[in-house]
Amino acid sequence: MLDEAIELANMEMESAIDSLRKKLSKVRAGRANPAILDDIRVDSYGTMVPLKQVCTVSVADARLLVVKPWDRNMVPIIERAINNSQLGLNGSNDGMIVRVPVPALTEERRRGLVKQVKDMVEEAKVSCRHARRDANDMLKKAEKDKEISEDDLKRGLENIQKITDDYVKKADDALAKKQAEILEV
Repeated sequence: MLDEAIELANMEMESAIDSLRKKLSKVRAGRANPAILDDIRVDSYGTMVPLKQVCTVSVADARLLVVKPWDRNMVPIIERAINNSQLGLNGSNDGMIVRVPVPALTEERRRGLVKQVKDMVEEAKVSCRHARRDANDMLKKAEKDKEISEDDLKRGLENIQKITDDYVKKADDALAKKQAEILEV
């Protein structure tokens, strides 16, 4: 029972941190990052599909994304989808590829992004704490039902707290890294 509770906490916390990393990768930090286009969907022959299913997105330099569709007929559709997205990006095409310049961030926008990132990290920490609570409840119920001893309960609660502290530190590290990336001029 002790191992099950620890495994449960580990899985849920790892899931929360993975989700945080995915969200953070989509936050625009002034540098070109292909992940910022991940949520864009395009009309491909009557079906709405994610952008990366119809093209490759690469970084040409620090401030330019290059979108190269596999089918030339998709160029204007992709350009329109990028321009209509809520990302504040304006792509331009040359008939073969779509170039998406990533504008520099203003100081005010940087502060807003840092606040947004802090909220995402706090959300991940809350998920970790919920996982800790669930695992602790599982252990307390097992002790109450006489499935584990009081010593096992205490050891299990300490282990789960150590795991929680590790994952909270991972979230804080991700925050520090992303914050430095956003504030870098």
